[in-house]
Amino acid sequence: MPRAFDRTRWRAALLAVALMLAAACAADESGRPDTTGRPAETSEGGGATATVEGLERLTGPVDVATDLEVPWDIAFLPDGAALVTERDSARIVRVTPGGEVTEVGTVDAAAPRGEGGLLGLAVHPDYPSEPVIYVYVTASADNRILRMSYTEDSGLGDAEVVLDGIPKAAVHNGGRIAFGPDGLLYASTGDAAEQSTAQDTASLGGKILRMTPDGQAPDDNPFGNLVYSYGHRNVQGLAWDDNQRLFATEFGQDDYDEINVIEPGGNYGWPEVEGIGGDDRFTEPVVVWRPAEASPSGAAIAGGALWVAALRGERLWKVPLLTGDADDPVGEPEALYVERYGRLRSVTTAPGGTELWVGTSNRDGRGSPVSGDDRVLRVPADA
Repeated sequence: MPRAFDRTRWRAALLAVALMLAAACAADESGRPDTTGRPAETSEGGGATATVEGLERLTGPVDVATDLEVPWDIAFLPDGAALVTERDSARIVRVTPGGEVTEVGTVDAAAPRGEGGLLGLAVHPDYPSEPVIYVYVTASADNRILRMSYTEDSGLGDAEVVLDGIPKAAVHNGGRIAFGPDGLLYASTGDAAEQSTAQDTASLGGKILRMTPDGQAPDDNPFGNLVYSYGHRNVQGLAWDDNQRLFATEFGQDDYDEINVIEPGGNYGWPEVEGIGGDDRFTEPVVVWRPAEASPSGAAIAGGALWVAALRGERLWKVPLLTGDADDPVGEPEALYVERYGRLRSVTTAPGGTELWVGTSNRDGRGSPVSGDDRVLRVPADA
């Protein structure tokens, strides 16, 4: 079972469990889902909405869009529509709350292979006065962050390189980008299957990066470069709570996946430590899972909880957020919709904060797609 814990209480117990349990197979986004598979057909939640005092309220997951090709990230625009990246087609599509899907354009620099392709997307925080979007792509020689103008009327403009030289491989490309409450752009990178890069603060691999919208290192970054935190294997989820704490989800290898609270300059242990290490040189995670129940990708915060999309675990994790103790910031995780929609890749809070949009990843070569996959779902944030 997952554990949210204070570090002292759980350290000894989890280390003992780690010695007793056989390692779960977790190579490359934790491999294929368990052979129990999915239901033959998906459900729309037994009724999408309920009327309370004349207001419509979402009561269960419903499809917003279907027949997408590996949707990787979802980013909302001020008008309530969202831009969605497709990893393998390198398309960006615009999806309205009513379910209208329109192709915005294709990012030609993307060279999809394995876990790489067109990955994260972020909208400039001053949009539409700054009508600019950012994407994280696996290109032919590296992973890179690109910037393009975008409006609904004019479509995508030409791509401009904001940052290049991020290590790439068929696996462990990271790929999530997001603007933080400080107005700066954060990017998660993987170790690109070269574990030693994660501990090298001069390398862009195995890191969380922090930069200006132009790709420059802010003066207060801890190492005088773009590196904000290090010792990461493959982070694919970034989310800030109301107290401006940054939470990140991270794939483990054989033993433990993680949720970490990110501090500037923090060393999160990979490859020396996976899960709870009991080593004061490294920052301990606040939640650990076995890979079979998680393989955590996207993350979002809404309704007093951190929501985490799980690939191999085929579920949406709801992790309550606590505010009283900095060393114990989360409650016991709750698993929702287990094996109901297959592999879940992305989760984003919709405008207003009462619902989430969740993207599946069943056509990524490791899932078992059914009719309508891949899809974007609306999910109530009070589930």
